[in-house]
Amino acid sequence: MTALLQITGLCKAFRGVRAVQNASFDVEAGSITGLIGPNGSGKSTTIDCISGFQRLDAGRVVLAGQDVTNLSPAVVARAGLIRTFQNVRIYDGYNLLDNLLVAEAPFRGITWVDALVRTRRFRCARSAAEDRARELLELVGLTRLIDRPAATLSYGQKKLLAFAAAMMSRPRMIVLDEPVAGVNPTRINEVAGILRKANRAGVSFLIVEHNVEFISSLCHKVIVFEQGAKLTEGTPEAVRSDPRVLDAYLGIAPAARLDAAVAT
Repeated sequence: MTALLQITGLCKAFRGVRAVQNASFDVEAGSITGLIGPNGSGKSTTIDCISGFQRLDAGRVVLAGQDVTNLSPAVVARAGLIRTFQNVRIYDGYNLLDNLLVAEAPFRGITWVDALVRTRRFRCARSAAEDRARELLELVGLTRLIDRPAATLSYGQKKLLAFAAAMMSRPRMIVLDEPVAGVNPTRINEVAGILRKANRAGVSFLIVEHNVEFISSLCHKVIVFEQGAKLTEGTPEAVRSDPRVLDAYLGIAPAARLDAAVAT
């Protein structure tokens, strides 16, 4: 597969402490790629840099052939890369439909004059956005709650709403930050099914997640970080049996225990 996202020589330090050191990896178009590693291994910093929320000290980020290194989150999003956050970011006072419309609004290409006068262009764009929102709420199983305030949702449902919001602009890639952390096992299976459907529809994913079993069952490729650097990458099967990965997580523990490992 062709690389959709290319990370080359990414470096980031905070007050002299190196969080990420010369990390390089690709995410192929059409793939679901996992990013795992022990606590403090640099995963969160890496996706912050990729999505524009942190500035790289060195290195390069290329999305679909476009250099997006150190561009703002809004510009990176318009280039086709959207991310979610471990702490769910939704508008509790808005209903589900309005949450999705707000998420999509910056991508419509509508001027404030169009919105103020409610021109035909505005009305057409709004109608298309509503159709898209209803389609996504059906995908994540929240259609029956469409008119409810987001504050009434369970934590797992809020995560599903945040995912639907990320999908609204039809991004090329979504970076998911711990999509099933704190979610019950039944909901975890539901999330996996939703991600597979979205992937079949053409969305590529880079997923940072605590739940190694979830990553192993879902991803085409897994990248492993340790101490701010890429340790290895490969198929889930290859990564699970790699002694270096077992050592990084558990100190040379049996492979079977890696399934239960939890890392941030």
